[in-house]
Amino acid sequence: MVGLSPARELPIIAKIALGSLKNKLLLLLPACIFLGYFAPWAITPLLMVGGFYLCYEGAEKLYEAIAPHYAHKHEAAVLGTSDPVELENQKVSGAIRTDFILSAEIMALTLANVAASNIYIHTAVLAAVGILITLAVYRVVALIVKADDVGLALATSSVGVVRAFRRGLVTGAPVFLSILAMIGTAAMLWVGRSILVHGMAELGFHGPEHFIGEIALGVSAASAYLASVLHWTTTSAGQTMLAILIGGFTIILVHISVPLMKRLRPQNP
Repeated sequence: MVGLSPARELPIIAKIALGSLKNKLLLLLPACIFLGYFAPWAITPLLMVGGFYLCYEGAEKLYEAIAPHYAHKHEAAVLGTSDPVELENQKVSGAIRTDFILSAEIMALTLANVAASNIYIHTAVLAAVGILITLAVYRVVALIVKADDVGLALATSSVGVVRAFRRGLVTGAPVFLSILAMIGTAAMLWVGRSILVHGMAELGFHGPEHFIGEIALGVSAASAYLASVLHWTTTSAGQTMLAILIGGFTIILVHISVPLMKRLRPQNP
């Protein structure tokens, strides 16, 4: 929602929710059923493509936090527009793409949990999970985004508890959104690096997983009491660093390739 009109917040959330629902029911559900029966070997490589995208998105958010000036230049080069309508459409499309990748992971995990059932059970469960998750997530998103507006709407109340609640909403909403943004960035890197590291191992490239695992074992051996915690923390940190490196490399590729593709694209007469 950053850089967009507050009046467009709910319509934008509705657009993203509708796009998410279409992704799950019209694209991912049939794809999961088809790949699960006819090409299960293709699921891991396709999820890894999504993992690259999530690493790119996560690294881009870190780039914006560390070097906002250069990150804005990168965004301008990729988006290439200052028109508010076009900017909104592009941001909605980007959010739907990110949602698509995360939804694909959810649908794949759901399919794995009902793998022993028949195709009718697969279809019903995937559809139910897709609909329920979409409704739950975007209702919560709408409530979070409009929390400060709810606080302002309570400004005329003379009840002490209501006034205190209003102040908490108005002052706390920006802080909460900032924290949520950091959690979202961490989540994208978390999911992206998990998909990539485990996907590479499934495809026979065990090097990254083994390398990170050996470091984690060495660190965890330093303390018998904190062995599990140290092993988990080191593994997560190593995989996250790999995700940031992959994401950073992808940012460079996107920064070079997108403007080039725009220049090579035929112009309408």
